[in-house]
Amino acid sequence: VQLQASGGGLVQAGDSLRLTCAASGRTFSNYVVGWFRQAPGKEREVVVIITGSGGNTYYADSVKGRFTISRDNAVKSVYLQMNSLKPEDTAVYYCAAGTSYRTSPSGYIYWGQGTLVTVSS
Repeated sequence: VQLQASGGGLVQAGDSLRLTCAASGRTFSNYVVGWFRQAPGKEREVVVIITGSGGNTYYADSVKGRFTISRDNAVKSVYLQMNSLKPEDTAVYYCAAGTSYRTSPSGYIYWGQGTLVTVSS
């Protein structure tokens, strides 16, 4: 599976962005997909996770109520709608795919290249 993350950019606090993770390769619906982020000097952390069918999701406490994950297996894509962005959301965002529903980055096999989100105050 190859993953391509896109949609990052420079926005102001309170704005919205929509990230897209486009996949190619094997049966996409078999994979759990997670969005992770890494800020400068910090460890990579989980943001949201969605199961292959889209039936179950996990949100980090820091983004609950502001971010929404969805997927369209027909076009092999996962979307992350980010609303009410805060400066602390500034990070490189990565999408990843794996076979286990896990919050640890080590649980994911395939990774996209990352897209930078910068939120100014």
